[in-house]
Amino acid sequence: MADVVLVTGGAGYIGSHACKALRAAGYLPVAYDNLSTGCREAVKFGPLEEGDLADRARLDEVFAKWQPVAVMHFAALSLVGESMKDPAKYWRTNVLCGLNLIEATLAAGCRNFVFSSTCATYGDQDGVVLNEDTPQYPINAYGGSKRAIEDMLRDFGASHGLNSVIFRYFNVAGADPQAEVGEQHVPETHLIPLMLDAIAGKRPALTVFGSDYPTPDGTCIRDYVHVSDLVDAHVLGLKWLEAGKPSRVFCLGSGEGYSVREVIARSREVTNREVPIIEGDRRPGDAAKLVSGSTRALQELGWTPQRSALSTMIADAWRWHQAPEYES
Repeated sequence: MADVVLVTGGAGYIGSHACKALRAAGYLPVAYDNLSTGCREAVKFGPLEEGDLADRARLDEVFAKWQPVAVMHFAALSLVGESMKDPAKYWRTNVLCGLNLIEATLAAGCRNFVFSSTCATYGDQDGVVLNEDTPQYPINAYGGSKRAIEDMLRDFGASHGLNSVIFRYFNVAGADPQAEVGEQHVPETHLIPLMLDAIAGKRPALTVFGSDYPTPDGTCIRDYVHVSDLVDAHVLGLKWLEAGKPSRVFCLGSGEGYSVREVIARSREVTNREVPIIEGDRRPGDAAKLVSGSTRALQELGWTPQRSALSTMIADAWRWHQAPEYES
């Protein structure tokens, strides 16, 4: 049997794409998901084990059954606004469940751990290309909880020999080019799918949260990376660990930032449709500009993003949003 990789959040947006990439690379991805936000229908490339990360007995059972060679940890709460209103929920779910998973991983004798972190750990550092050495000053509980798991991985690496690759990235976009899986959240909070829903008439309009940021057009600037490129990097990170290389942090991004208005303008070009817009207030915890540098991933992992041009990401997402499987 192929080597097993346990993919937490494997029924979610990024996790389902990771399962496809792992299967293509010769692994058997086992999705571990409580289906609170994931979709059962997205688990297409390996088995699904339903379970919660808070349930240590269930985790131990799944580890004993499949004996994975590695864990890819995507499962997390990830809404910035919600994390500002209810930080306890994020510290409890992301951090305590993350600790539970790490301890279960070690108890099962598994030593390779690939973690989906975020550029939100850096906070609001305008005018800086965020690389692996940039100091981390998270400004919301989401970013803080992710940084806490990074710290745990470091500590358990020193004390128990847990090897980890940590990927920090911000806005993931696009969809599988074959439209087998795509971006589908309930509720949806990400710019590009919200924009495409507004274009398609599935919601009245796109709300632009804040137009008075210190940016050229007043809207937030973000670095976007295609989900297929992102999960390719995760497979490379797994192979890095399997080759016996040391724990490492990598930033992933295109290195270019696009404002909300620039994304809207590009979508008009791709879809040939107008985007209905409502001007809204800023959301608490939103940074003005986040651009992720990924030189280390290019040089050390040999990662070459193929689909992270903005037009390509929007076009792939638009194709998925028109597929029969997609329902907003």
